[in-house]
Amino acid sequence: MQLIDTHCHLTFGQLADDVDQVIARSITAGVNSWITVGTDPDQNQKAIALTKKFDNMYAAIGIHPHDAKDATDQAIRQLNALAQNKKIVAIGETGLDFHYDHSPRDQQADVFAKHLQLAGELDLPVIIHSREAFDETMNILKRHGIGVNKVVFHCFSGSPEQAKIVLDNGHYISFTGVVTFRNAERTRQAAALVPLERLMLETDCPYMSPEPMRKQRINEPALMFHTAKFLAELKAMQLPDFAAAVTATSKSFFNLPD
Repeated sequence: MQLIDTHCHLTFGQLADDVDQVIARSITAGVNSWITVGTDPDQNQKAIALTKKFDNMYAAIGIHPHDAKDATDQAIRQLNALAQNKKIVAIGETGLDFHYDHSPRDQQADVFAKHLQLAGELDLPVIIHSREAFDETMNILKRHGIGVNKVVFHCFSGSPEQAKIVLDNGHYISFTGVVTFRNAERTRQAAALVPLERLMLETDCPYMSPEPMRKQRINEPALMFHTAKFLAELKAMQLPDFAAAVTATSKSFFNLPD
């Protein structure tokens, strides 16, 4: 079995301090490729450095909506330069977060639009962060994402109705361990609707360890096995067949080598 963690933050905190063992445990669990995601200029540089250390490590670069207030024009231009690296496979994560509002909403929207423009120019997929801002996210995508080829809503925890809107617009959906949580029935209903050719898996580690590992405070790629097993059962599939399907979807979406 081979799985791809399509969204992890291996440059964060204790994961970065123990990355060799984190990767070793991941491979043992059948998760043998990773896309580590940058969230600000410093993290983007660290993500790129990590891709040089592991053959199957790739990176996405962007400025998180939390940090939109600090996203200078120079920082956006730097994304363009960094994206020339062949192991950069996506722009993001970018989008809107109206739950915390760490950055003013108008600045979040402006930086989001600039990421979409850049992704269109570079012909790279976009990783979307959308929290309590679904309608606004879709509106910006429709206005500014015309040139973007592929979009994934990462860490999806929305409703079945929202999932249908995402799918109807040709986008992809990625699920974390949240789908395994006891109080996540709405997310499970959404996952049941998503066809395998539009579905991907991620940890978003170091956050949100899946059941039955929720008490493990630091999530890591090895634990994605539990999310895959859970969703395979939800889809009434054998785990190896489910894993093969979502891995094929992930490789196609991010243009990863076979």
